[in-house]
Amino acid sequence: MKTQMLLAAEGEHNPIIPEPAEIVVGLIAFLLLLFVLWKFAVPRFEKIYAERSERIEGGIAKAEAAQAEAQRTLEQYKSQLAEARAEAARIRDDARAEGQQILEEMRAQAQTESDRIVSQGQSQLAHQRAQIVAELRADLGRQAVDLASRVVGESLEDEARRRGTVDRFLDELDATSAPAESAKP
Repeated sequence: MKTQMLLAAEGEHNPIIPEPAEIVVGLIAFLLLLFVLWKFAVPRFEKIYAERSERIEGGIAKAEAAQAEAQRTLEQYKSQLAEARAEAARIRDDARAEGQQILEEMRAQAQTESDRIVSQGQSQLAHQRAQIVAELRADLGRQAVDLASRVVGESLEDEARRRGTVDRFLDELDATSAPAESAKP
């Protein structure tokens, strides 16, 4: 321990405190390094920083433009979708109206066909009735002539007489049957 104190007392250099020459050399090296960095590295850093800032700002601007374009596209899409829905509704309404019109036309056509069939049936019935009435008149006329000739006892073979008798009988028969038919519902 004694040696340590002696060495400290002799003026030996303290390792914690640097020598003045080292301070000057370190300061010159530091200033030289600072000059080189300031001359070459700092402008490059600033240039890179400016480029990145521009890219970021350009990216933000592009993103905003893309977002605005996306918004316009979305609005256009919504507009087209609304138009398509309106068009679909119009087409559905037109189809319903057309279907209703076709249905009404088919009903009218069916009614016309039904009326034609009924009319034709009534016409056939009237024709058959007239034919049956004519056959019955002829048959009834023959039977009436036969019966009248038996009752009268004379022959009613004469055509003119027979027709007159038959016509009178049928007229009387029609006159008595007409009030009965008008009373029917």
